Amino acid sequence: MPGPAAAGPVGERAVEAHPFARQGAYARLCDGLRAYRLITAMWMRSTMAYRASFAMTALGNFAATALDFVAILLMFSQVDRIGGYGLPEVAFLYGVAGTAFGLADLALGSMDRLGRRVRDGTLDTLLVRPVPVLAQVAADRFALRRLGRIVQGLVVLGYAVAVLDIQWTPLKVLLVPVMLLSGGVIFSAVFVAGAAFQFVAQDASEVQNSFTYGGSTLLQYPPTVFAKDMVRGVTFVLPLAFVNWLPALYVLGRPYPLDLPAWVAFTSPLVAVLCCALAGIAWRAGLRAYRSTGS
Repeated sequence: MPGPAAAGPVGERAVEAHPFARQGAYARLCDGLRAYRLITAMWMRSTMAYRASFAMTALGNFAATALDFVAILLMFSQVDRIGGYGLPEVAFLYGVAGTAFGLADLALGSMDRLGRRVRDGTLDTLLVRPVPVLAQVAADRFALRRLGRIVQGLVVLGYAVAVLDIQWTPLKVLLVPVMLLSGGVIFSAVFVAGAAFQFVAQDASEVQNSFTYGGSTLLQYPPTVFAKDMVRGVTFVLPLAFVNWLPALYVLGRPYPLDLPAWVAFTSPLVAVLCCALAGIAWRAGLRAYRSTGS
């Protein structure tokens, strides 16, 4: 086998030689989605072979994520408002953030394993397969049990919608599913960008989790709780505020702390597309810079 001296820019050579590299962007996207669907279907069949185990793990996932909202309930048992927001309003923020993150975690939660593959060299086996690498990494060990997080977020969101005292308009009603889908896409882009960083750092799963899981926890609370510099950071640098803060505050009739215009609340889909484009560029750059372990 080649020694360490033989290690080189394997990622760049693999990207250039990969059969999908010569296809157009649309064809690569279709092939990637098809490969992702087939791989996840395989893992789903494997999971459903043990239905009792799946039910218990999904229920456990539901209960574990519900503890976050229990903590919020305990806070409200001592105070009437947090940052000027009542329980229904915080529950609305929590439900949107939890559901959006749950969608991304279900689809791309396995991306944090990339660092381990880079370290032990098993990523090399993915590079030589006639399947897009991103699809393989994203679908690896697809965990259907993560549906528990989505269900828990939807339950809290349903409670919030039922008890909120606001005047629902068609625009506000439409904005709820839009922010859920856009938020899921934004979190998915963060997952991919974090995985791309692991090509360089190799052991950066916790750094990635600080922006994904940590970002989800941040968005569960109103922006008035945090310093303005923090709010600016998650608005203009890492645009997690477009997951729920900006569109949700429009629905709630609340002013945004940075005095942004109201129309910004409707830009979440555009921000999601931009985040996907930037994450794609980062992934491509990381894959090109990948160097084999040489073993």
